[in-house]
Amino acid sequence: MKKFWVLFSLFILPLVFYIFLSKGIYKYSNLPILTENVLDLKDINPLSTASFSENLSIVCFLGNEINTAKGSMFNLNQTIYKRFYQKPFFQIVVIFPEGTETEYKGAIEELSAYTDISKWNFVYTNATNINTLFNSFETPFKLNENFYSENAYIIDKELRLRGRKDDDDSTDGKLYGYNMKSISTLKNKMIDDISIIYYQLKKSAEKEKRRKREI
Repeated sequence: MKKFWVLFSLFILPLVFYIFLSKGIYKYSNLPILTENVLDLKDINPLSTASFSENLSIVCFLGNEINTAKGSMFNLNQTIYKRFYQKPFFQIVVIFPEGTETEYKGAIEELSAYTDISKWNFVYTNATNINTLFNSFETPFKLNENFYSENAYIIDKELRLRGRKDDDDSTDGKLYGYNMKSISTLKNKMIDDISIIYYQLKKSAEKEKRRKREI
């Protein structure tokens, strides 16, 4: 009996763990596409220096109510930005209503005092452009009267909205956005989902390298 448990711990248990891990990687190695052909920032403003194309973008619409916006910015910065800002292609894009530049200047300076904000992009545009961009995400949500959404959204390099189709906390299982007011949502869902996309990018790059070597 003692030999059995030794063999079990040395050979069988690691094998079971590997099979479990492999199935987990398979299950979570593909983050669903919920919306194709999201508008790029350059589509609503040709002069924009920021773009979703060829970037992994975390997009939020923070409106013109600065106290609400500051809380959302802080949560995103502490939970998401600081974890991923050194990764390739990563950026956070904040959409503000035109005319709030002075109002938000202090909040951005406060953010930059303890964070390298080089991967934050702050975009100011008019109400029409904000609504047009947001509507292109094709979510079941609406911006409030201040052009604010409590959710942050993941837009991949191909201008596609990514999320979940089997989320236990969503009515139809579809998770279009991640509530910035909920640290647990950002930690337990958004971090995992961004990591999945980077896993996919890594695997795609490895596949492309193998293909080139075979040519």
